[in-house]
Amino acid sequence: MRKRVIGLSLMFVMVIAAAGCGDKAGMEELENIEVVVEETNMDEGNAEDMDAEAEKSNVADAVEETAGETDSVDTITAPEHVNDDVADVADADEAVPDSAGEFVQNMKIGWNLGNTFDASSDQNKEDELAYESDWCGIVTTKEMVDAVKAAGFQTMRIPVSWHNHVTQDGNYTISAVWMDRVQEVVDYAIDNDMYVIINIHHDNSTDYMYPAQEYMEQSKSYVSSVWSQIAERFADYDEHLIMEALNEPRLVGTNNEWWLDMNNQDCVEAVQCINELNQVFVDTVRASGGNNRGRYLLVPGYAASLQGATNEYFVLPQDVEGNDNKIMVEVHAYIPYHFALEAPGESGSTDQWSADNASDTSEIDSMMDTLYEKYVQNGVGVVIDEFGARDKGNNIEARTDFAAYYVAAARERGITCCWWDNNAFAGNGENFGIFRRMVCQFLYPDLVEGMMKAVE
Repeated sequence: MRKRVIGLSLMFVMVIAAAGCGDKAGMEELENIEVVVEETNMDEGNAEDMDAEAEKSNVADAVEETAGETDSVDTITAPEHVNDDVADVADADEAVPDSAGEFVQNMKIGWNLGNTFDASSDQNKEDELAYESDWCGIVTTKEMVDAVKAAGFQTMRIPVSWHNHVTQDGNYTISAVWMDRVQEVVDYAIDNDMYVIINIHHDNSTDYMYPAQEYMEQSKSYVSSVWSQIAERFADYDEHLIMEALNEPRLVGTNNEWWLDMNNQDCVEAVQCINELNQVFVDTVRASGGNNRGRYLLVPGYAASLQGATNEYFVLPQDVEGNDNKIMVEVHAYIPYHFALEAPGESGSTDQWSADNASDTSEIDSMMDTLYEKYVQNGVGVVIDEFGARDKGNNIEARTDFAAYYVAAARERGITCCWWDNNAFAGNGENFGIFRRMVCQFLYPDLVEGMMKAVE
């Protein structure tokens, strides 16, 4: 799946990439592993057949090449040119003393179980649980989640698409089989004392949820129905479970799908519709009882972009009395675009990035400053729950430096980040994978170490 460019004066980009992890096997046994489908077509979201021998070779080579690689990790430091307003944010307890700030800091750093439960391309599966491996080629195991936790990740985002698993009678009753399986994987992380983010993901269509007045009655019904069921199922979970209203709500299929033009009335209307849907989400969850009344919630702006969350029409939902900043803002940003997301070979695409180059770091710093000044310093939590940089011919050193800088820049402003991992490592697609699920191993340990040092 693809991300597009979101407009402001800068390029703000989000991605929904494609992914894969499975039964553990020692790397020395790699030649005996039966390879499953790994790469996902970025345009359609369907897994494609891959040559088994080539795939095994790619994995083995990646492990061999990245083990102990990238000497620059040890010398990575936080950005030195943070502006005066946020220079002291590194001490989170002092910079963000409110409960939302502490909560976000406790989330530390996150990892996405990408293109797994959010798979939605095949509408005709006889076994609906087959969706879980449709795009990633493999079923999630507790062993995988344990490995993610052991690497230092304290948060796991589990994107979930629901529309292929609900009744089509207008009541949108979620299949018990699907809900049970989602809960099972949530519990893998909860049992590891991790924070977990669950959401409504690829349900943005005129058949279910669509941010335009023409579809608002249906959209509100869908959002309230699905979230009432999810909230009921997880009502007794403590604050480690975070509910995220919608993934990148936008005008799908239009010229403004990924470009928010505030001079266009359709865009203004879409932002206002998202405000309404976010409010429906909050009201539904709060009314469901249990721990949901005081649970931390995440809401997006248009397409989960920076501009979507900072334009003059976007407003945070009203919360129930007694809740202080329990509603947080989510943003997705794959920036700078030409390095992080643009495909190799396209005009402007580069595989190089340096923390010493202001042209490489300025967009990241500007975004973090904007989020800090609008939200964090006013007590509102911010989570960038999708970011990353795709592999462009094994440019691991540049990706490692980028990841460490990005996370440090966010952390200094009291923001937590979640790497988008689609378990894609080969082919011409959006290869954001860092954790090879088939062997339960991070193929780029220096990249992970760099991010972990940035949150220390």
